Amino acid sequence: MKALRFHAAKDLRIEQIDAVPTPGPGQVAIRNRFVGICGTDLHEYAYGPIFIPSAPHPFTKAKLPQVLGHEFGGVVTAVGTGVAHVRVGDRVSVQPLIMPRAGDYFADRGLFHLSENLALAGLSWISGGMAEAALLNDYNVVKIPDAMRDEEAALVEPTAVAVYACDRGQVSAGQSVLITGAGPIGILTLLAAKAFGATKLFLSDLNDTRLELARNILPEVITLNPKRDDIGAVIRAQTEGGVGCDVALECVGNEKALQSCLDAVRKQGTIVQVGLHPGNSGINWHNVTFKDVDIRGSWAYPTHLWPRVIDLIASGAIPAMKVVTKKIRLDDAVAQGFDALLDPAGTQLKILIDLG
Repeated sequence: MKALRFHAAKDLRIEQIDAVPTPGPGQVAIRNRFVGICGTDLHEYAYGPIFIPSAPHPFTKAKLPQVLGHEFGGVVTAVGTGVAHVRVGDRVSVQPLIMPRAGDYFADRGLFHLSENLALAGLSWISGGMAEAALLNDYNVVKIPDAMRDEEAALVEPTAVAVYACDRGQVSAGQSVLITGAGPIGILTLLAAKAFGATKLFLSDLNDTRLELARNILPEVITLNPKRDDIGAVIRAQTEGGVGCDVALECVGNEKALQSCLDAVRKQGTIVQVGLHPGNSGINWHNVTFKDVDIRGSWAYPTHLWPRVIDLIASGAIPAMKVVTKKIRLDDAVAQGFDALLDPAGTQLKILIDLG
């Protein structure tokens, strides 16, 4: 079958690889339909391997070369013994986290996403979404409703990141929220905060093109560019009592963005770190203490979020399709997908690869 595989930084290859094996007990085979190109995929392409194992993964034994793609969905083509929740012909969204299901401190507590042996389909597993088919575990596939589009099945994964970030921030009705970063995760987090009931929404980014895309998606958002705006001052001026926003969600992985969040959030507000920082980042810890704020990490998502996120998308509460700016074919994935998303102009948000 045809697949796009990562071999090394700047070395992605469209190749013919073996078809997926017949599912064993507790396994499911699917024909992939749509897969999104994630920021993690872009980082692997530009600088990797980062999460892709060069030596066999301790749990899955996967290693280079790796089929990419962890934001995807498809149609079930075969199931192994013991699989009862899906059957051949079902359309599914893929929850890509793979880990021990027992005998692991976090797995035993239902915190599967925190397992020390965590792997991901499309990064450290036999299969990924950027291929014609994939082999998965039964817990990796969740049936989607008839009204949900195939493209939307591929958007459940990034939307789950956004929903969990808002959960971690305890975003609630009537709150004011700042999101730093107008990439796909930032804008999906913006839409999730709106769905959670936040009524005053701020979005900051250095790229005016991305900010314009965000305003087209959610016209009421107040967009800010730190090259010309004092983020904290603007937000304080537009929030009750001039105290700052209730919650700030840092979706870039950038030191200055994190500092902006601390400046903009009110006393006893909450900062959620969603983006992965490439190294140590400085922050004014005096202000953390003086403002009595909470700073929380938000890693991936609990695996049980899938049905909830599917409902949020299928109901229209989170219109995730609005972040999709282009659909391409697998043969064009590098030039029209990866390279297009790395263009500093920032004219693209989420690109989906159509495998149909």
